[in-house]
Amino acid sequence: MPGRYIAVLLLTLALLPVSTSAHVGEHPSVHDTVARIIERLRHKLSAVQLYYLSNNQIERNLTPAERHILGTEHISFRVNVPVSVYVVRGSVPKQDPFWLEDRKFLPVPIAWTNQTDKLKVFKRDFPAGHVGLGVNSLVGGGSHYFVLLKPLNPTNVVTLSDVYPGQMRTTLLTNNVNPYVDEFERIYTIPAQFVGYTLLQTQFEARDAARIREVFRWTGHPALSRPDQIILTWNGDPRTTQTIQWRTSDRVRKGMVRYAKKSNITPPTTQSPRPVEVLATTEPLVTKFIVNDPVNRHHTATLTHLEPGTTYMYSVGDGTAHNWSPPADFTTAPAGAKPFSFVYMGDAQNGLYRWGTLLRNAHRSRPDAAFYIMAGDLVHRGADRDDWDDLLYNAQGVYNRRPIVPAIGNHECQAGRPELYLRLFDLPKNGPSKLEPERVYSFEYSNALFVILDSNLDPASQSEWLEHQLANTKATWKFVVYHHPAYSSAVHRDNPDIRKVWGDIFDKYHVDLALQGHDHSYLRTYPMKNQKRVGSANEGTIYIVSVSGTKMYEQDKRDYTEFGMTNVSTYQVLDIEIAGNRLTYRAHDIDGKLRDTFIIEKQ
Repeated sequence: MPGRYIAVLLLTLALLPVSTSAHVGEHPSVHDTVARIIERLRHKLSAVQLYYLSNNQIERNLTPAERHILGTEHISFRVNVPVSVYVVRGSVPKQDPFWLEDRKFLPVPIAWTNQTDKLKVFKRDFPAGHVGLGVNSLVGGGSHYFVLLKPLNPTNVVTLSDVYPGQMRTTLLTNNVNPYVDEFERIYTIPAQFVGYTLLQTQFEARDAARIREVFRWTGHPALSRPDQIILTWNGDPRTTQTIQWRTSDRVRKGMVRYAKKSNITPPTTQSPRPVEVLATTEPLVTKFIVNDPVNRHHTATLTHLEPGTTYMYSVGDGTAHNWSPPADFTTAPAGAKPFSFVYMGDAQNGLYRWGTLLRNAHRSRPDAAFYIMAGDLVHRGADRDDWDDLLYNAQGVYNRRPIVPAIGNHECQAGRPELYLRLFDLPKNGPSKLEPERVYSFEYSNALFVILDSNLDPASQSEWLEHQLANTKATWKFVVYHHPAYSSAVHRDNPDIRKVWGDIFDKYHVDLALQGHDHSYLRTYPMKNQKRVGSANEGTIYIVSVSGTKMYEQDKRDYTEFGMTNVSTYQVLDIEIAGNRLTYRAHDIDGKLRDTFIIEKQ
């Protein structure tokens, strides 16, 4: 082993127990600075100019003080000895942040590829004392940069203090190390000259801290006076309630549902009872960065005291003689155990027009399906309403007739909190008392229990509640739905905490199927118990990973994989047959071709 490597290794190991306390004293806020810039641009530029805003235009509109804050106050620390600081960036975003040139960081001509991402390295030497680094980009997206440090004098030992943000940590740069404190991602290859350097692990989620350019969006589906984006959800008992949501332009300040039992109005007669009218709750949905439709009205009505196992016709409008939606129907859950089917899909996220074709094909193929489960990442940009507008536009004709049962994916949490997801879907509020309502919930349908979890949160925060749901049900079938797989399908991905914390509970109460997403390649495991393969589905849980959109990942063979495939968008139909306690599972591609199937029969 080269002597230089040993020296650096020993020095860096000595560094590991550094202080990473929160920043002390007044700290100029990048967040507030960005907010002021955005607000100024909103009033200064036209909608078209905002939509086509470039990095250069933003930079020209920055004041010297703003440029300084964005270039020095995103990350900071004090170092006890002179050091070389290396900023390592991925290939996205393509444009390097302005402050690298302003601060005289020089590119390091070195070939460094991690998996398929070509990394770029910039270097500058700093004296002992304060070091401040700038924002990741003005456009957002991609990966956050990480930081390497090397003492200029190889006999020195580096220590850091006053690290901001305080969540960051230092560690030794080695193969398979994680460059972030908040994201499971690994560095698998390291150029020889960097081995043993100190790695300052940054926050992946801070990559969008100065997102300005693409914060202004243009929706292709602005709201009108006539209702659209009509969707069905449940916030209560599926046997006796039905929640209906829709939107209109901001000019419409009132929403109403008219409904009646289908048997009472087909065929219509003079003796047919008048439809029941229910006033909706109407709230403004303000998304000021949608420059061509910043405000619309979101309407929510929950119909109650419905009859189980009954089909109803309904229409939504504003209570006047105009602007009513075409009639649609829904059917309440049965009062007891009766056969039923439902559709499950993984990530839609990208290519939503193509996903819409898959969704409509699924509905045409199986109009009997009672509802549609989506296991997270419904959209790519969960904080941008135009993505949701695309999703709901492509879901028309289906989700206004069959309820959607969604789980939260990481892309719904694009801005930290899944605000638009929670505004758009009215869901059960029966989750853990200490968590935000509607992120985690459960319901029963016929003889099946469905538990929807939020894998973006700490699994342990839901484990006690999860166990209570499974322990206190008489349901024959138990399904759990969440986003990040306990058994991954994509290369280099793994979620051991989910597998351990939730998997042990699944084993204890014999969950039949875990319906997952995230990994963008189809996988079905063998029946698993205690993280080992077992002989039949009556002994263990089958874990599925599915993708319904157009974004695809590679897949490697795992010892738990019974069937896998890549580059195939699918929808899954699950038929629960009461006679014989039988479940038939079928996975179809967009053309309806059967790609996977199995049967579970309860003993």
